[in-house]
Amino acid sequence: MTALPTATAPLKRRNNPLLLGLAIMTAASLSAISIAWFGNYRINLTPSEPLGLWRIVTLARPAAVGDLVFICLPQTTTMREARARGYLRSGLCPGGVAPLIKSVIAIAGQRVEVDASVRVDGRSIPASSMAQLDGQGRKMTPFSGGIVPAGSVFLHSPFAGSYDSRYFGPVSEAGILGLAQEMLTYAP
Repeated sequence: MTALPTATAPLKRRNNPLLLGLAIMTAASLSAISIAWFGNYRINLTPSEPLGLWRIVTLARPAAVGDLVFICLPQTTTMREARARGYLRSGLCPGGVAPLIKSVIAIAGQRVEVDASVRVDGRSIPASSMAQLDGQGRKMTPFSGGIVPAGSVFLHSPFAGSYDSRYFGPVSEAGILGLAQEMLTYAP
């Protein structure tokens, strides 16, 4: 008969391939996440832009029309409501939301008109029609339009269900993390 180990007796460790495999996978996953985070890589899981791996590239100049950017939205009543409705994913931006990937379509001083679609300085923006209701049947309130204030940008995504400046208006360019560069993506 074999004696059972007591609480004071050290247990013999055996090489358990399952535990060793789990430990290696955990260490590899944590390393990959750290490299991705500190290397400015992000995974996009929303259909506003292609799905997959993106990189944040430093933007050493003011934002310009046509820039595709990563941006953290300001913590406003509108953004808290958007978060509550599920329009914004969890992430590490202030307010606990993930940065968005959007195109800058207007900068400070430009006039934005929003009705059935968006116009900037009288020029129609393709794929900018407005949704009256969200996917849950809730009313969408469009931005009223106007001049983009100093230090702000107006954002857009051609994806029909995108939550962008059509609904929340211009945002501070101080929230821009950098340019969005596709690395390994898939457009469904």
